[in-house]
Amino acid sequence: MLKIHNSLTGTKEEFRPLNPPHVGMYVCGITVYDYCHIGHARMLVAFDVVARYLRSLGYELTYVRNITDIDDKIIRRAAENGEPIDALTARFIAAMDEDCAALNMLKPDREPRATQHLDGIVRMVEQLVKKGYAYVADNGDVLYAVRRFEGYGKLSGKDVDDLRAGARVEVDESKRDPLDFVLWKKAKPGEPAWDSPWGPGRPGWHIECSVMSTAELGEYFDLHGGGLDLKFPHHENEIAQTCAALDTPFVKTWMHNGFVRMDDEKMSKSLGNFFTIREVLKVHDPEVVRYFLIASQYRGPINYTNDNLVQARAALDRIYTALRGVPVVPGEPQPDALARFREAMDDDFNTPEALAVLQSLARELNAVKARGPAADAIPIATTIRQLGSVLGILQTDPEAWFKRGGAKTQAAGLSDARIETLIAARNAARAAKNWKESDRLRDELAAAGVILEDGASGTTWRRK
Repeated sequence: MLKIHNSLTGTKEEFRPLNPPHVGMYVCGITVYDYCHIGHARMLVAFDVVARYLRSLGYELTYVRNITDIDDKIIRRAAENGEPIDALTARFIAAMDEDCAALNMLKPDREPRATQHLDGIVRMVEQLVKKGYAYVADNGDVLYAVRRFEGYGKLSGKDVDDLRAGARVEVDESKRDPLDFVLWKKAKPGEPAWDSPWGPGRPGWHIECSVMSTAELGEYFDLHGGGLDLKFPHHENEIAQTCAALDTPFVKTWMHNGFVRMDDEKMSKSLGNFFTIREVLKVHDPEVVRYFLIASQYRGPINYTNDNLVQARAALDRIYTALRGVPVVPGEPQPDALARFREAMDDDFNTPEALAVLQSLARELNAVKARGPAADAIPIATTIRQLGSVLGILQTDPEAWFKRGGAKTQAAGLSDARIETLIAARNAARAAKNWKESDRLRDELAAAGVILEDGASGTTWRRK
């Protein structure tokens, strides 16, 4: 039985869908004003694995991941660039899609955009005002009255009185309480705006997700995910808005992935200590990056270092070495291995333990290849590939894997055709017993990051 850590209760709970076999999952996506960084990749890959595993269990998943395409950051960036907001967001949505495809992520079933749900946003704000949970401030903004919602703080475990005591003293006479937040923001001159009962304006960030999630999945659904930094105040505010407006429990299970850290400090755009996904992929193979991101359990922090990525490459090399030379034959995973894999994944998507199962199978595969006919290795290799697909890895042909090497190696090294030519020349030199020329060619290849492996069936090669 799958157990998931529920951030709302702080405990692992048996996963029992509200309407089996259907499962609804909403994940807070990207605000598209810049390229995605490796911290975003952690979230995107984590919930891609969740989606893959739920489907592997037979659930009929509807995976919704929103796009925030109207926001203060977007408005500022478009103004700085001197370009229309639509052009800015379209450019970075396309870049996000490229990054996700490179990291072998499946597309969500639905990708709602905030600007597509403005009518629903206005309706929910109207409902909150009507019920007394929101008010129109003197400056024209519509604000949520946190004091009116009795359960505020239940997700994050924060006490409202403590939050008020610690609130920064700011001159904001429009707020009745320093914790109140914007539902609808009155437009300033030159800003994008939409009509509403309160005049031209645009939605606050928090209300967007309340409306998009319930519009796509209904007023009470199974899973809501996002980065740990969204737990408060974003997800806390989502709960307050949605539960008050719709009289619903809203979400059964909340999930939050941990941060990516660099030098023991959270990686983020605001701190300026981040790498974009595309910057990282100029140096490291996408599958290596994906392996690195799932080598730690999704709830914990991970530390971004070059050494950790090198270790991820070595781990993948070991498994691909085992798969090398074994034909790809369709089939089901071996029951014992499948049971061990599921035992790991059923424990709150414990990907490190699931990867340990794959490494164990690779060692077993090597032993079988060493002592028996190739046919005996096929079921194990099939199992590795099938279980790897659940994690989004190990679907590349082993020869292609070793020949493509790291992105940096490919950019600086020899072309495949040139490597093959040099190997053919080396083989001819060996046949003529010209050992000096043979060694020279091997050294030339080694200097270019190409490793040769001579065997009974001939010479194979891989990039370092």
